[in-house]
Amino acid sequence: MKAVVFAYHNMGIAGLEALAKHGYEIAAVFTHEDDSQENCWFESVKNWANSRNLPVSTTEEINSEKWIEKIKALKPDIIFSCYYRKMIDSRILAIPDIGAFNLHGSLLPSYRGRCPVNWVIINGEKITGVTLHYMIDKPDAGDLVGQKEVAIDFCDTAKTLYDKLCRTAALLLDDLLPMIKRGQIPRSKQNLAAGSYFGGRKPEDGRIDWNKSATEIYNLIRGVTEPYPGAQALLENNEKIIIWWAQPAEGLNNDIPGAVKIFGEEVIVQTGKNAVKLADIEIAGRRYCGSEIGNYFRDGKVSRLK
Repeated sequence: MKAVVFAYHNMGIAGLEALAKHGYEIAAVFTHEDDSQENCWFESVKNWANSRNLPVSTTEEINSEKWIEKIKALKPDIIFSCYYRKMIDSRILAIPDIGAFNLHGSLLPSYRGRCPVNWVIINGEKITGVTLHYMIDKPDAGDLVGQKEVAIDFCDTAKTLYDKLCRTAALLLDDLLPMIKRGQIPRSKQNLAAGSYFGGRKPEDGRIDWNKSATEIYNLIRGVTEPYPGAQALLENNEKIIIWWAQPAEGLNNDIPGAVKIFGEEVIVQTGKNAVKLADIEIAGRRYCGSEIGNYFRDGKVSRLK
């Protein structure tokens, strides 16, 4: 069975490896050039394809007439998309006889849209998963083919959860790809009204609101910590502080949100409900961990974050 694959990131490689494992002929791979302004901590789909002598393109004009005709000429039986960052034109989706399928990092119809791994952590979800679904001209809205759940641990970050999802995606495709080859494709409608949609995130979306509870702030911190831009606040002099890691702690006798207390080597910040204990921070390009945090706040006489 001949496939044209649109892929990026580690999830894209998980999809490609599953297709190769199950004997699909990968006629072409479409991916993106890495952005020099982005922290590219993930593996390269382009390198993966080149190492296997597969035709690979990084065009950003995929929906132009030129590329639509090129894909038609390949006569794919099927199209797969795995974390490709552009919407694919309906004229392309209509090319394969069997269908066009997308691998998404949530349990659809919940968390349609961008950055589902970050959003489920930030929102304190306990369960997420991966979904293979038919592609239509609306994002993540096509009929479901299959899903697998993944538990979210309280100590998971977006990165550790993403790694879990990549492994689970491989298992899901192990189940579904043989069925698709046999023409036995499960299909069920999504109840979009019962789901949710979330947009992309920018670094400034990581700004901490100290009026929120310790658990909500902890969820934001672990949802945007490395390799993402990190949760941010300001010192009293308006210098930025990035909080790479902190943990919920007991409150500080009704101090105002953002108030800082130092107990030995520990630095505690009051929130709207309870507090967080700082464990890994960055100020002016320098990282501070453990007792270094207490020394910095003590020496700088920092009494509040905002």
